[in-house]
Amino acid sequence: MTPTTHPSVTTTIHPDGIAEIVVANPPVNALPVAGWFALASALDAAGAGESVRVVVLRAEGRGFNAGVDIKEMQHTDGFTALLGANRGCYAAFKAVYECPVPVVTAVNGFCLGGGIGLAGNSDVIVASDDATFGLPEVDRGALGAATHLSRMVPQHRMRAMVYTSATATAQELHAYGSVHSVVPREQLREAALAVATQIAAKNPTVIRAAKASLNGIDLWDVNRSYRFEQGFTFELNLTGVADRIRDEFAGTDKAARSSREG
Repeated sequence: MTPTTHPSVTTTIHPDGIAEIVVANPPVNALPVAGWFALASALDAAGAGESVRVVVLRAEGRGFNAGVDIKEMQHTDGFTALLGANRGCYAAFKAVYECPVPVVTAVNGFCLGGGIGLAGNSDVIVASDDATFGLPEVDRGALGAATHLSRMVPQHRMRAMVYTSATATAQELHAYGSVHSVVPREQLREAALAVATQIAAKNPTVIRAAKASLNGIDLWDVNRSYRFEQGFTFELNLTGVADRIRDEFAGTDKAARSSREG
């Protein structure tokens, strides 16, 4: 597959073997289709690098990730953008999970929708003290990433969060054990790099074997279960209900727009 690039995703390889991947797509780091595929490509490339021992995934701006760019989806006729977003998210989440080296995710501010897929599939999560985690998918006419939220909070908490679109704080996830540490926002990058440095200091062959072995003993196949969730999103779109909900959220009216353009 041809590597995909996008200005919102940049990679820096540090001399100690840490690959730092940064997402910056103002105002809220909601990624367009090309951005999701670019992130997947960046993760794949980092993991394929023989000198890379660990990846740090972080973001610049108000929050870590607000999911897909709904406005892009609503301004695209047909299902092209919807299919692209679903495939792009699948590719990015899979790239995090299957990265041959550990992925340390640094979460600042909000981590919503697709952000949950990224963080939930990573190996270590470091969060700022203002970080919140949530899946507002039902408010967007979609489903998905409950697979990944289940890796971060207990089962019944996950279900309540999906049904109500409620969020959980970094402190709550730290108490569950799913967040490694919680630090002031200005210390987040330093804290994530500190954990990554500890991992990078280990024998790289052993660490890569450890990553493969831990994935091999997971209780469920995260790629397949997420794909199952996506099927219900497709159904909601075929009924038309998802499109109407997204229009309300994005402040668009496809029918009126098509009439004007015609």
